[in-house]
Amino acid sequence: MPFNPDIYRAYDIRGIVPDDFDATEAYHLGRAYAAFTKFERVVVARDMRPTGDELEPAVIEGLLDGGLDVLRIGLATSPMFYYAVHQLKADGGLMVTASHNPGKYNGAKMTREEAIPISGETGIMEIRDLVERREWPAVTKRGQISDHDVRDEYVAMVTQGGSAAGLKIVIDAGNGMTGYILAQVMKQLGGEVIPLYWDLDGSFPNHEADPLKEENNADVQAAVRKHGADLGIAFDGDGDRVFFFTEQGVTIPGDITTALIGREVLKEHPGTPIIFDIRSSRTTAEVIAEAGGRPLMWKVGHSLIKPKMREEGAWFAGEVSGHFYFAPWYAESSMLAMNYFLRLVLESGKPVSEIVAPLLRRAKTPEINFEVSDKEAVIQRLREHYKEADTIYDYDGIRFEYPTWWASVRPSNTEPKLRLNIEADTPELLKEKQQEIEDLIR
Repeated sequence: MPFNPDIYRAYDIRGIVPDDFDATEAYHLGRAYAAFTKFERVVVARDMRPTGDELEPAVIEGLLDGGLDVLRIGLATSPMFYYAVHQLKADGGLMVTASHNPGKYNGAKMTREEAIPISGETGIMEIRDLVERREWPAVTKRGQISDHDVRDEYVAMVTQGGSAAGLKIVIDAGNGMTGYILAQVMKQLGGEVIPLYWDLDGSFPNHEADPLKEENNADVQAAVRKHGADLGIAFDGDGDRVFFFTEQGVTIPGDITTALIGREVLKEHPGTPIIFDIRSSRTTAEVIAEAGGRPLMWKVGHSLIKPKMREEGAWFAGEVSGHFYFAPWYAESSMLAMNYFLRLVLESGKPVSEIVAPLLRRAKTPEINFEVSDKEAVIQRLREHYKEADTIYDYDGIRFEYPTWWASVRPSNTEPKLRLNIEADTPELLKEKQQEIEDLIR
């Protein structure tokens, strides 16, 4: 099998098995991780994909041959994995997963201590080069393996102080990893639950486990309406993202959920910064400020938001994509996000649609992608055209703001694409500005 450098991406490793990534590559990934980090003790986890049966042992062999001691936690969601790295005080960790990608894919997420991500800028590309060379230093002592179970401890943490008593909830696990702990979590939280696709199945037979794509939410939306549920919830394949739905089956945007959960977090941690990504609605910042927090906009992506949380001392951060991050281990927890969301629904005593309605103050596009040959040239064209904007955020692409509208244009890390998000005070203005910017991009 030829080595494929393209599977090493900005945030993780994802390739088709066995064409791009097989047991041999997994072994050398373990060796490369050991050689690059020079760690001593690392956590290893995996998701439910059948190919993990051969890939996880191969990674572990590589780590052991590289002299690292392995703390194996077995099946886990990505948030459980991050939590284990933090709680077990490991030097770092590696999880065999391809996140929400289709079943033919597998790969890995890697961290340093405290679940600090290893990204394209902080090691993935160096690890890629080591895998390609396959020249391993002599190791004086092979590592040892031990098994650890963090499941009960993690469930106790994400359910603490929460309740779903009196609520009827449809929960779609998409045959992904959250099905591994959902029954235990909901037993603690209570409520009446209608489960969709909680069986672990890495072939994803019912729909792609990516609730960011609206077409994947048809089943949870229909079930909410059919059963007269109070709300719906959908998780992605590895459990690090979550989306919520009103009692009418309407998807709540991730930036609005960030505002709602941020308001709850501020009750416990008054005045803390709340971080949100550059694609987020102005409403997110307004709600956080109204609740006494310090709204802070930042770049897209977990490897960028997590260090920013540490730097700013933020207790919570959220992204449009449905990632929600919490201190003190500064990593995603979709289950803890669910805890806060259920709590706010119960406390309000209102239908979810009424809770959300005051926050839907503006018209906003979903993310729109454009294929372009020269991303920086297009961004420079936009920078020049909108140089008179009231505010310009010149990072992660560009975001230019006017009193009644704003737009964000970001380059993809891995493809010749630009990603456009626009928000305006009225649907008419949104349509006008969308056409204007699309003409400039094209």
